[in-house]
Amino acid sequence: MLKTEMRNPNTTHLDRMSTADMLKVIQAENHNAVKAVDGCLDAIERAVDAATEALRNGGRLIYVGAGTSGRLGVLDASEACPTFGVPEGTVLGVMAGGVEALYRAGEPEEDSAEFGERDVKAAGLSPADCVVGVSASGGAEYVLGALRYAKTLGCATVGLTCNAGSPLDVLAGISIVTDTGAEVVTGSTRMKAGTAHKLVLNMLSTCSMVRLGNVYENLMVNLRPSNDKLRERMVRIVEEICKAGPDDARQLLERSGWSIRRAVTAADRVSSDPL
Repeated sequence: MLKTEMRNPNTTHLDRMSTADMLKVIQAENHNAVKAVDGCLDAIERAVDAATEALRNGGRLIYVGAGTSGRLGVLDASEACPTFGVPEGTVLGVMAGGVEALYRAGEPEEDSAEFGERDVKAAGLSPADCVVGVSASGGAEYVLGALRYAKTLGCATVGLTCNAGSPLDVLAGISIVTDTGAEVVTGSTRMKAGTAHKLVLNMLSTCSMVRLGNVYENLMVNLRPSNDKLRERMVRIVEEICKAGPDDARQLLERSGWSIRRAVTAADRVSSDPL
């Protein structure tokens, strides 16, 4: 039996626990999700390098998943453009059931390898892309179908699963196995498995974007001014880099069309380490 489908001996009396005890056991398992990522850092490093290479050469980072795994991929992909200023679609989430499955369960679609292949074809998959298949069980046919097709094109392929020896673990060129074990609620991989996978996806996208120069020191210098909160953050970033006051920083941004890079260049106060 898959570890993610086993019963957790610590929670067999979950229905009789007090609220406080339930919270304590869930939090203890949350810590186990974080620990599971510790043993995967070498594999994650290889995946970051593959994604960075793909993006540097004009390819994309594409997440493919179903259910919770698919939703996490779409979530991470949707944040790349506003956070790092890359073009729409540079990081892309493809999930079984499409957009509608973000709001409702789309389990039938995840059983179809043909649909997985169809959907990455529709996304215009090319050999330059890096494809990350995400499946807690490691057996979602939708994900496997997409990765098999990606491999025929010569794409870099990454598998993210919680079960060693699963089909996804075996198929992927680079395999990341976060061994989170049995869930608090048996089989509910939106819990520990989902937490671990969100951590890994954060690492993949963030580290590849840093490697590509979309972060200066630890600042989001390609940030887009899409709302008041982000404009205020941009002002603080220019203040920090240029050692300017808030009014001067805002004026620099306004004169530069709300581009941090242009604002800093205009201030002519950047260190010898250019943006």
